[in-house]
Amino acid sequence: MQKILAAAGIGSRRQCEELIRMGRVEVDRKVVTELGFRADPLRQKIAVDGVPIRQEKPLYYAVYKPDGVVCTSRDPSGRTRVIDLVPEREARLFAVGRLDLHSEGLILVTNDGELANRLTHPKFGLPKTYLVQVAGEPDREVFAKLMRGVHLAEGIARVSSIKVRRKHKQSTILEMVLNEGRNREIRRIMAKVGHKVQRLKRIAVGPVRLGKMLPGDARPLTRDEIAALRRETTRRPV
Repeated sequence: MQKILAAAGIGSRRQCEELIRMGRVEVDRKVVTELGFRADPLRQKIAVDGVPIRQEKPLYYAVYKPDGVVCTSRDPSGRTRVIDLVPEREARLFAVGRLDLHSEGLILVTNDGELANRLTHPKFGLPKTYLVQVAGEPDREVFAKLMRGVHLAEGIARVSSIKVRRKHKQSTILEMVLNEGRNREIRRIMAKVGHKVQRLKRIAVGPVRLGKMLPGDARPLTRDEIAALRRETTRRPV
């Protein structure tokens, strides 16, 4: 059932599983709460919150999330959402993964829940590249700690690669690659090694790059980019 909902653009597979658990999904007017429930979307009436689902054309966008924009699909405070920056208004779009409120840069937006689930699943370790401005000047020992791993409450977090891009008088701009996606991970690990993050910008998600996009820009992914993302999630898991 969760695959059917994800394919219809309701959300990622994990989000759809939660909808099922909450009793918000109906098949032929009967509430379904079993994740393994099988249905035929061509022959049966499937609804979420009483609204029939429809099979949508898959859409894929790259968005430059500005500082202060949220990645959630709903925001009670009425703040601008990443999906509000996409020109497509008819489809049910959602952000793939997240960037915290004060981080900026590349985030993917789609209605393809199945691909979104694979892109965010830890077993595939999709690399994400960031430019991170930190206070002070981290030395080789700090880099070594970050590569070995830093202890967080939920486990050890480590970077895949790190290098200096630019030095200022009181700060340093680093390029960091992570294969994980824990909440505020970079800010937390840099605080652990004594270098507060001053600015954080994601410049790549797997093969898709931010390039010359400006804050608030949105563009459709190319066929080559979509194909490359699919290859990333069909290769051998890390």
